[in-house]
Amino acid sequence: MKAIRIAKPCDYDQTNPRVVSKGYVSIDEVEKPVRKPGEALLKILYGGICGSDNGSFKGTFAYANYPLIPGHEFSAQVVDVDEDNAYGIKKGMIVTCNPYMNCGKCYSDKHGHVNACMNNQTLGCQRDGAFREYFTMPVERCYDGKGMDPKLLAAIEPFCIAYHGVSRANVKPGEKVLVVGAGTIGVLAATAAHALGAEVYIADTMKGKLDLAKSIGVVDGTILNDIKDPDSFMRQVGEITGYEDFVDGGGNKQHVVNGFDVTIEAVGLPSTFQNCIDAASFGGRMVLIGVANKPLDFAFNIIQKKELSVFGSRNALKKDFLELIDLVNAGKAPLGKIITNSYEFDDAPKAFLDFANNKGDMLKVSIHIGDPVNLDSFDYAKVQ
Repeated sequence: MKAIRIAKPCDYDQTNPRVVSKGYVSIDEVEKPVRKPGEALLKILYGGICGSDNGSFKGTFAYANYPLIPGHEFSAQVVDVDEDNAYGIKKGMIVTCNPYMNCGKCYSDKHGHVNACMNNQTLGCQRDGAFREYFTMPVERCYDGKGMDPKLLAAIEPFCIAYHGVSRANVKPGEKVLVVGAGTIGVLAATAAHALGAEVYIADTMKGKLDLAKSIGVVDGTILNDIKDPDSFMRQVGEITGYEDFVDGGGNKQHVVNGFDVTIEAVGLPSTFQNCIDAASFGGRMVLIGVANKPLDFAFNIIQKKELSVFGSRNALKKDFLELIDLVNAGKAPLGKIITNSYEFDDAPKAFLDFANNKGDMLKVSIHIGDPVNLDSFDYAKVQ
């Protein structure tokens, strides 16, 4: 049985350290899994390269251990499962899965916060993932795609990450929402906020990403965050949300940006976190989805002054998966437009290299891993 494996972090071009010169992704033979009671045996159909997979490839993801089989965004056919299980999962179903493996024992799990497990091990991150021909999953983590195209179904998991964050902010119809970061998660956050009836804007440092986000049809406007002109960000926020002019208690004239009802950080940089704090309105909400590995030194009294509600957002919940499967199947979110590039299984090394070096014109990269089998004639014992 074949699997995609990352042996070690990539090499960078010596003359341009932002360019990957060589990757260490290979298609390797691995042992096929043996299903246990309570598990579903899955034939993997499609997988999506996540930002964390890209980080493992580049050596920037903090939780990667090498060698590593990546992959936690996927769709699959159920080829074997306990009959009459309590979750309604049956042979032949096309499913996606919840990849956040919580321990079930820690304080957060016992209090129902399973997505924030203190010992969380996400597939393809803290443990080997699903980019292989066959895989087993606890049956309670498998969710019926209800007829959704398998390629699209593999993109439900990253949509859940974004949707969970938007849900944390309790976005309401008509509210102004700013998403900072026009990568996959940022665009999906904009998609979720748009589906909830918000007026959505998205910011990024790359015009190409903003143009791509706008073409999907889920944003009302964009902000080009020009790093050469740091003041331009707040000028554009002011142009969109307006200003309040008043004289403060000290007799000083003030010209203050109104700001957005909700800001969503989808990058994970100190500067973009600061952007979200600055762009949030007084009494506003800010959500942090991006995973950061650098500290930020900032005047945190602004949180008190604005009375901001600041939310962290980690992973997703079962309800997020179920709600989004129904939302996408109902045609209320253009998830298919997020998938910009597709590769075959054997071309996975090229897929990872292309994604690492892309100029902002790639959002979700899909890998076609396999096709459904005819279960009437399928014999897993003959799988090599």
